[in-house]
Amino acid sequence: MARTLFRSTSFTLRHLVDNINRGDIALPELQRPFVWSNSKVRDLFDSMYRGFPVGYLLFWETGVEVGARQIGVDDKDARVARWLIVDGQQRLTSLYSVLTGEVVVRQDYSESRVRLAFRPRDEHFAVADAAIEKNPEFLPDVTELWRDYRSTVTGYFNRLETARGDQATPNRNELEDAFDRVRDLQNYPFNVVELDSAVQEEQVAEVFVRINSEGVTLNQADFIITLMSVFWEKGRRQLEDFARGCKVPSLSGASAFNWFIAPQPDQMLRVSIALAFRRAVLKHAYSVLRGKDLETGETSTERRNEQFARLQAAQEKVLDLTNWHEFIRCLERAGYRGSKMVSSQNAILYSYAVWLLGRVDYGVPLDQLREVIARWFFMAHTTSRYSGSFESQVEKDFAAIAEVASRDADGFVNALNRIVDDILTADFWAITLPNELATSAARSPALFAYMSALNILDADALLSTGKVRERLDPAIVAKKGIERHHLFPRAYLRTRLGVTDNRQINQIANMAFVEWNDNIAISDKPPAEYWPEQLSSKPHLGPDRMNRQVELHALPAGWTELPFNEFLAQRRRLMADVVRQAFQMLSRSDYDPQYPSVTTLEPEPLPFGGDSVGARVRIMDLFQAGLLPAGTVLTPAKEDIDGVAEIDEEGRIVYGEVAYDTPSAAAVAVTGATPNGWTFWLADTPQGQRRLDSLRSEYQSADIEEAGT
Repeated sequence: MARTLFRSTSFTLRHLVDNINRGDIALPELQRPFVWSNSKVRDLFDSMYRGFPVGYLLFWETGVEVGARQIGVDDKDARVARWLIVDGQQRLTSLYSVLTGEVVVRQDYSESRVRLAFRPRDEHFAVADAAIEKNPEFLPDVTELWRDYRSTVTGYFNRLETARGDQATPNRNELEDAFDRVRDLQNYPFNVVELDSAVQEEQVAEVFVRINSEGVTLNQADFIITLMSVFWEKGRRQLEDFARGCKVPSLSGASAFNWFIAPQPDQMLRVSIALAFRRAVLKHAYSVLRGKDLETGETSTERRNEQFARLQAAQEKVLDLTNWHEFIRCLERAGYRGSKMVSSQNAILYSYAVWLLGRVDYGVPLDQLREVIARWFFMAHTTSRYSGSFESQVEKDFAAIAEVASRDADGFVNALNRIVDDILTADFWAITLPNELATSAARSPALFAYMSALNILDADALLSTGKVRERLDPAIVAKKGIERHHLFPRAYLRTRLGVTDNRQINQIANMAFVEWNDNIAISDKPPAEYWPEQLSSKPHLGPDRMNRQVELHALPAGWTELPFNEFLAQRRRLMADVVRQAFQMLSRSDYDPQYPSVTTLEPEPLPFGGDSVGARVRIMDLFQAGLLPAGTVLTPAKEDIDGVAEIDEEGRIVYGEVAYDTPSAAAVAVTGATPNGWTFWLADTPQGQRRLDSLRSEYQSADIEEAGT
């Protein structure tokens, strides 16, 4: 008989929820970004209500000893789960959230409940919104049926009869039967496939792929993140909090926010593993964290705890905000301004790992480390060092560094510089880089290297007094700014020279950075015509400044008269030479770029001028004035944004069971962005839906009139 790797069983929904509450089932998705839409959750409950099958759940036994506790947690109830959820996490998260009212973390890292409404008349489930909240035929939150069934149903019929003018509700028994069926969904049976703890992660991944209809594949990072959920939940939450901080600017205080990368938790985990174990192949890291001896294959609890302790110490360094922002300065020193200039996130992550090794293990001074890591990142990103099968390359780099004795700062720096110099040879600058520039790819590492070189060399935009680095500031989103201009205009190439291949027309070497107004003026004139016109119209630039622009924008001598292909070849070589000059600047002690500060949220501007009357208006002021009474429902003004909030008894905005004192803070919770809350929210008022800024204006007008009497 063939050996089976699983056993089948059945759990009721209530049994699943109870096991999650006890900690027997690890449900990390409550803290991870929840990707299902509320409408998909609605469809799930509708299918269950109608008795349809909704798929199986795939669990994997952890095989831990009875009574095992999570690492680094004093809480006696924080025990290690019996089962991991391999498939069905989104479904189980949805079910758990609706039954218990527990909040989930959305993709934008805002927290909210999954609120479903139910209309018993036609047995219809719906996503709760402002209109449904006011419709007496709907029970606006089905979660209440599992909290206090009798009072919830009684309250529903009282509201319905009040709306009907105290008339008896027809078919009340049928409506109650519908509510009974919703409550009884807690007894809905789920088929569960349990994989034995002896099954290896490779086999689990294969089982998942073979039986998952969506074709999703599991990777080693998925298993390690899940393993952390079981043995070190606090560590996993730290990763997710850091990832959230990278994405959303902080309203106050320091945060991980930056312009270069909004990493996923598993990406930061890779950095922690690199620092802790000098590993990039996650298969090995997973085995180590399970407590497996890679030589004997034996697993032990003691070894597992030791390895998690190493990971814990490393992660503390990885997520340290001082370390993170000091590393970010290395990218800025290298001439990179933000994510729009980065084609490889791995180059950032593993350059950070190398930075941490230099700082933590070798004690390299910050100024020296900033210089060498700027060169390292420039090399790694420009050469696509960590693209494709990058894990083996990373471990080769770690092995080269490992030959340096601990705390030997100079040895570490010299080892990195040797690797960089071995890669960026004279042939690289003269042959490889010019060839890499022979592309029209908008996100070419070679193009970004040239852009960073213009930043390092503090280049003007061509034919302008404005700096390229200022126009590439990621904090400024301008409708009109710097543009990439065809030096040989497109229409001229097509109609006069017969060049029709877009790859040639749009080649990097045919593009230059100019101000938008200069681009318009140049239009489609031939170079021999527009270039003299532009030079004569810019006398304020002066000959020295113009010569410097010609040099940094790599314009060959007599370029307007060159054949197009010869122009491209000459300019590629000159562009590569500009990049080489900039790279050499990174090692100079007199190179001191002006670092952009981390952008923070600016306070909302005062609504109007003045002294006592012009004081800042608060939501509390509108609440106390009766313009926003308790219970007022707020919805986003944009129809494509999903989120319902309410004014509570203390005059605060409650969204996702969290109270906010300002409309902008509540809007940030909904979107993850930084909108103006006064224009973001619509309030349901007796006069209809009104924007909060309209109510604020009404309040201000009343105050002004009162001040004038």
